[in-house]
Amino acid sequence: IEFFVVQGQLLANEMAPRVHNSGHWTIEGAETSQFENHLRAICGLPLGSTQARGYSAMLNCIGTMAARDNSLAVTGAHYHDYGKQARPGRKVGHVTVRSDTPANRQQQLETLQTATDL
Repeated sequence: IEFFVVQGQLLANEMAPRVHNSGHWTIEGAETSQFENHLRAICGLPLGSTQARGYSAMLNCIGTMAARDNSLAVTGAHYHDYGKQARPGRKVGHVTVRSDTPANRQQQLETLQTATDL
């Protein structure tokens, strides 16, 4: 379930029995990704830990993918191209960065944004 707080009120925006775009950072950033835990849940298996592994951030690629080589040149960056046809407003991929400190993660984000125009 995706929630927003709008003018002090809790608004349920979307309910989807699937993994959600906002959790794609868990692929690199959590002990067990949302994808693995989804499979575990539907198979009746015990869920894995969702403990964060360091500090992560995800930049969405909307309309077009970030430059692959520039993205991967950033230490700790992980490039995810969904193979979707590019068009305005469509999420076509994301780039995740992960670090051991918030300061390093912020530096990675700034470098990534400069290198890729995200």
